[in-house]
Amino acid sequence: MLAVDQRIEISKLSAVDGMEYFLRNFGHVPDERLHWSPTPTSKSPIRVAAHTALYASRFAKMIRDRRLPSPDQLDVWLADRNAEEEALTERHEMETTFRTGTAEVIEILDSLNPEDMEVIFDTGLGWSMPMTKMIALPGWHATLHGGQIDYLQTCWGDEQIYF
Repeated sequence: MLAVDQRIEISKLSAVDGMEYFLRNFGHVPDERLHWSPTPTSKSPIRVAAHTALYASRFAKMIRDRRLPSPDQLDVWLADRNAEEEALTERHEMETTFRTGTAEVIEILDSLNPEDMEVIFDTGLGWSMPMTKMIALPGWHATLHGGQIDYLQTCWGDEQIYF
């Protein structure tokens, strides 16, 4: 089993690597495709980017507060989240937000101690999540949504693999 400091370092590297992977691929989205979506109900690249960028700070807050959004307030929380995502419409705003949120993740991860790693997040929905899983989410989340950007690029014929 990994030591606490190893888990934290891996999670920090993952958060930064996930962000950089996402930003690299998103950087290849042409300006004329930022607000494009393959169907009326699909998210555009800028909306996927806004979602991904804003969640870095949200994850930092959840880790810091040792609390997930309350299920009895989930509708309000989701409406606020959607409004924040819809308001983030420019490439430079998204990147700044993403970098700031990832810095918050790194800062909070640096503050954790072994006792913090024992925290279990209760979702209130019949399942829980250990802190060890929560600290891995920022990087995993960014990488996951980076794949969405890859897919959207193929929808407009960009089959290039970016390194």
